[in-house]
Amino acid sequence: MTRGPRGLAGEWDDLVVLCANTAWEENPLAARNLAAYLADHAPVLYVDPPVSHVTALRHPVLRPSLRRPRLRIVGPRLARLTPVVLPAKDRVGMTTVTDVLLRRAIRSAVATLGGRVRALVAIAPNHDPFGACDEALDVFWVHDDYAAQPELTGIAPRLLVDGERRLAARADVIVAASPSLEETWRERGHDPVLIPNGCDDDLFARAGAGPTPPDVSLPPPIAVVAGRLSDRLDLALLEAVAQRDRSLLLVGPRDHRFDPPRLRALLERPTVRWIGERPFASLPSYLGVARVGLVPYADTAFNRGSFPLKTLEYLAAGLHVVACDLPAIRWLDTDLVTVARSADAFADAVERALDTPRDEADVAARRAFAARHSWRRRAEDWARLLGLAGRASGA
Repeated sequence: MTRGPRGLAGEWDDLVVLCANTAWEENPLAARNLAAYLADHAPVLYVDPPVSHVTALRHPVLRPSLRRPRLRIVGPRLARLTPVVLPAKDRVGMTTVTDVLLRRAIRSAVATLGGRVRALVAIAPNHDPFGACDEALDVFWVHDDYAAQPELTGIAPRLLVDGERRLAARADVIVAASPSLEETWRERGHDPVLIPNGCDDDLFARAGAGPTPPDVSLPPPIAVVAGRLSDRLDLALLEAVAQRDRSLLLVGPRDHRFDPPRLRALLERPTVRWIGERPFASLPSYLGVARVGLVPYADTAFNRGSFPLKTLEYLAAGLHVVACDLPAIRWLDTDLVTVARSADAFADAVERALDTPRDEADVAARRAFAARHSWRRRAEDWARLLGLAGRASGA
């Protein structure tokens, strides 16, 4: 439930403006999770990516964002803004106009809320919101290595690469979401701060507590992959599991550009079930039917720069985890995640996990580990970085 902006004088001081890379209506990823928990330390304005009426027509999930008011209160000390811009917002030549409209919308929203801005955090490199609201700090939150695989976004590579350089040059602080990205930006001559992604441990701890979803028709034990089906995945890893005739559940949307014959053959196997995208809040119920969660990414520069959220979400759900070899996985430094470096080794590890009975002590250890990497903990790291430590609500 949302309402228009109202508040007491000073209620929005030390405001953090978080310019997100996903809209509020979309499944909550890093930005929305951080916003929710950072609001315990300071007021937060969550800014949707700029949207045009044409974009909303093409993407029905975004249509509610165009409703007025476009500045709304969505929780205690948490507001949300939808900047509406002109069509072709991400085309070369139009991004300058988009950025002007974006900064104008942020400036107006901050004036309406009436608070002083402690920090403005930018994520998407194709837009530059810095300087919109007399913020004390400009922060560039680096989520991905866009230069390594710019075609993933559908945005002109030149805009992404040039935008990264521009935001990095203007930022007071660069925050890297993975150890690999921290190293990359250090090699580029910057001094980034590592704050990895976290997980909603409270949500995923509910795994197995409710009824079995009716659209899962696989015999247990089940291995699950939660996430988008795209060319980021290493199909050889999933094929190796399926060839052992083990139950494999795939939960998530499918990139329309990703339709190789190998994927179609995989999905046609009787032990494989792809159920498509499901609401984020329902994911624990799907993880609850599984015994092991898989992180089957291909070995690419883009993936090496990522910090897969699903790894911690699986652990929070109490699952065994079998993962490919990524810097972020190694950074976690835990034997609660089995790392496999070949398709056969991956399938072997999945089989061992599937054949291991559920042990409540192991489940508790996984959930305790995930809690140490929760978004609540990550928000505390951000609060210290932004000089907000000791200002938690109710303190």
